[in-house]
Amino acid sequence: MPIRKSSISGTPKGATADRPASPSIGDTFNNGTLGVEEIYTASGWVAKSAPPSIPVNVVATNQGSGRAYNNGQASVAFENGTGGGLVVDYIVTPSPATSPTTFTGSSSPITVTGLQSSQQYTYTVQARNNFGTSLASSASTGVTATTVPQAPSVSASVSGTTTATITITPGATGGSAITQYSITSNPATTTQTTSNTTYTFTGLTANTSYTFTATATNSNGTSATSAASNSITPVSFNLQYLVVAGGGSGGFGRDVVMGGTYGAGGGGAGGLLAGTTTAGLISYNVTVGAGGPSPAGDTGSANQGVTGSNSSYSSILSYGGGGAGGNSNTLSQSSGLNGGSGGGPSGRVSGSIPGTGIAGQGYNGGNQLTSNEAGGGGGGAGGVGGNASASSGGDGGLAYSSSITGSTVYYAGGGGGGALSGRGGYGGGTTVSSQKGGGGDGLLEGANAAGGSGGINTGGGGGSAGGAYTGGAGGSGVVILRYPSSRTITLSAGLTGSTTTVSTDKVTTITAGTGTVSFS
Repeated sequence: MPIRKSSISGTPKGATADRPASPSIGDTFNNGTLGVEEIYTASGWVAKSAPPSIPVNVVATNQGSGRAYNNGQASVAFENGTGGGLVVDYIVTPSPATSPTTFTGSSSPITVTGLQSSQQYTYTVQARNNFGTSLASSASTGVTATTVPQAPSVSASVSGTTTATITITPGATGGSAITQYSITSNPATTTQTTSNTTYTFTGLTANTSYTFTATATNSNGTSATSAASNSITPVSFNLQYLVVAGGGSGGFGRDVVMGGTYGAGGGGAGGLLAGTTTAGLISYNVTVGAGGPSPAGDTGSANQGVTGSNSSYSSILSYGGGGAGGNSNTLSQSSGLNGGSGGGPSGRVSGSIPGTGIAGQGYNGGNQLTSNEAGGGGGGAGGVGGNASASSGGDGGLAYSSSITGSTVYYAGGGGGGALSGRGGYGGGTTVSSQKGGGGDGLLEGANAAGGSGGINTGGGGGSAGGAYTGGAGGSGVVILRYPSSRTITLSAGLTGSTTTVSTDKVTTITAGTGTVSFS
């Protein structure tokens, strides 16, 4: 149908279907179907003097990357509806409400800011021109706003002479899981990272005051820096130690099943470690080892002495003394056992060998003498166990002297070996029966008594019976600590000990048990 001109304006008119087939921008048309005058724009035919139509296809997208906590951002995209007037701008309204409550823009998409982290929002859009504002569009699908995390909080405690335990209390995640914390000390050492909320911060300087800050990171970025932690000072002071393990027991000199009595070996002394280390205002584990008990019987491996128990302070570990070889016709059971110091072998079986000591803690046991059926002496912390002779069992190895308590005391002497005829060996390598260093003496054959036991809290090895009877028990160990008198030590339940003052130091002697010591 031919286009008709308006008799008033000359503007083409007709139904919607009568619009020009190839209009140019700026062409007008009186649309009788819609009852409006339209103009052709880059967006198509729009009413010249009417409010815009309702926007459609509203889609929101979270824009979390790098956004500060509780300053989330979303991009809201949409399309124009049909049939309305030319749009001047658009109004986006989030729900729940924000501040400001609306956001405007001249085209799609429009950016919305200031969103609360981890909050889900929906969005509606209105179109606006000089003739009015459209109704609100249908709401978008809900979208959660994400940002970097909230800043954490930090506390610190001393955990060593150059370390601190950092406890992080996370803030809100910002809507995305926290993957890492970065911790910085002040004064600065290094920035250290962890995925855990409890972390041991290393590399500090002793006797220096520190505070710590932390940040949290998620997929969107890194939080603001926390407030500084409480101030802590890792403390370091010199500490002398003497750690002596339990001594091994002497062997049994009789074998009812196989028949006969022989000189068994002497027990090895407990391992001994002495030196100086650093300590701090923290707890340290302590164990005082017991001596090996007398052999349980008179046949097989029951003839052997029993190895003593280990002693320790912190990571300083002394090994129990090796048990002595017993009256057995089995080579392995008549040989001395290995330990802090080695046990002496029995005189029964040719080829029985001394036990081996731990390097730096004690010495090997002495050799046996089959012709005299005499056992070798147990090794001591100060020397190798004595060899058996035609007239006696081997003397125990020399003890170690220490003045850590303020006076000279001997520790960890080896136990004397037994002999079938002649005397048993002396404990601790002495020439008199004084149990120097706690090593037990062997006894004369026919004495009808057990070998001498190692001294209590010396780690001495037990002596062997000179003939028919059992070896002595090993002496229990001891842990002795010497430190500045300005410090106070606390022993936990399970430990037995006492503290004295020597010159400008304190000396704590721990005589039994397992537990912790802590300094303040």
